[in-house]
Amino acid sequence: MRGRGKSRDSRYIPNVLSLIREHRSFFLGTILAALALRLFFFVYFPAVTDDSRVYANLAANWLQHGVYGLTQAIPQETQLVPTDARLPGYPMFLAAIFWLFGIGNFKAVLLTQILVDLGTCLIVADLARRAVSGRAARIAFVLTALCPFLANYAAVALTETLEIFFTALALDGAAAALGRMREAGVEMGVYKLWAATGAAIAACILLRPDGGILLAAVALYLAVWAGAWGRAPSPVQAEHSSALARGHSKARFVVVAAVIVAVFALAPLAPWTIRNFRTLHHFQPLAPRYANEPDEAVPRGFNRWVKTWIVDYASVEEIYWSVPDSNLDPEKLPSRAIDSQAERDATLAIIADYNQSQNMTPDLDARFAKLAADRIRAHPVRYYVVLPVLRVTDMWLRPRTELLPPDVRWWEFNDDTKQSVLAVGFGLLNLAYVTLALWALVRLALIRLTLVRRPSAIRWAGLLVCFLLLRSAFLGTLENPEPRYTLECYPVVIVCAAAFLSRDRAAAVI
Repeated sequence: MRGRGKSRDSRYIPNVLSLIREHRSFFLGTILAALALRLFFFVYFPAVTDDSRVYANLAANWLQHGVYGLTQAIPQETQLVPTDARLPGYPMFLAAIFWLFGIGNFKAVLLTQILVDLGTCLIVADLARRAVSGRAARIAFVLTALCPFLANYAAVALTETLEIFFTALALDGAAAALGRMREAGVEMGVYKLWAATGAAIAACILLRPDGGILLAAVALYLAVWAGAWGRAPSPVQAEHSSALARGHSKARFVVVAAVIVAVFALAPLAPWTIRNFRTLHHFQPLAPRYANEPDEAVPRGFNRWVKTWIVDYASVEEIYWSVPDSNLDPEKLPSRAIDSQAERDATLAIIADYNQSQNMTPDLDARFAKLAADRIRAHPVRYYVVLPVLRVTDMWLRPRTELLPPDVRWWEFNDDTKQSVLAVGFGLLNLAYVTLALWALVRLALIRLTLVRRPSAIRWAGLLVCFLLLRSAFLGTLENPEPRYTLECYPVVIVCAAAFLSRDRAAAVI
């Protein structure tokens, strides 16, 4: 029986701090195991990539010279060149670490990211608590704490760890706001939660431009959910219907909530946009699509040609990243890159001309563009449907060992036995996470189709699925299918997997 003014879920599901106090040994032991796993990657597989050095250069120049720009070498000297090629979120984080521990101290950066990632474990557990149950929260905590993919990137000087943290925080904030609204209607506390959600989304956007996908998912879900809420009010909402009618209709709530989220998510971009307009003299609210400088040529024809055949990460390393400055090896092209003998001759001729200088000139880029146009015209379904689906599938299912020793062509088993086992093991573990989450969503869909309440329902599943679908659709448009781009979805994957494993009886709130 429901208590007056209090839902069944809020009565029987303790908050995450209560869970920690109740299961103190469990949480302590798990967090120590999580810390040990991350320190293992920190000691044996720390990674500072070329992108890491770009971010570090931006942070150092910002600290030392007050200029958000890159150091460029010119004859007999160097100069600072203002840039908008990278959003300021991660350089700001690095600048704070460098200010405290010294310029270029990547060890401090990685150790800080490890602490952030441990915080992600708690946030994902809280999201699972809100979406499923206290039991699911404990399972989600273990799945996050012992996830080697998250632990690996905590020891990498890239945006992923912070992006995952703020993605989980935004989803948890949205779930809290939706839960509060369902229990008590529209009140000031709901608006504060939506503001916090917007702030977390802002952090996602400042780290990576594609963080805006989360804003789109929340806004879309708000509109859809408000209609269902208006058609089927909860007992508490029905009890307060007169108050709601006096100014808090569902339409007004949607507008106000959406505006709050959007304002808090987008407001931090205003100073960045103004700075770009005043310093670089063009309108750029995010960052360029290819992270290029204003005067840097982008080989769009080559990029489009790559999109007519690329589906896997191996081709990203072997072909896509070779341009410019490295030879293209036509032997590395998959069979789907060439459809006829005439096309083979044209492709090999362009590659041979490029290899002579290793410079993508406008003429060469135009020839790649024509080749791409011909291939798209001949096979539009393949280009617009089949290849994007295959790229997304590869990003979701590929073993996440791109920063570890196994060869990028792991399926050829050219490595020693140890590396091959690692690649296969990581692939199977990733498949297990994804399969469990998928089964939970399939079962929930069947529940909704039969209109019968059964175990392991997921509250706010529509929001989680909307984010997964929008992000996957966006990733399918990229010509560089890197597995790390799906890691931002792992908080959702883990919550759904925990729902499947927990077998709790919970009401499905789509």
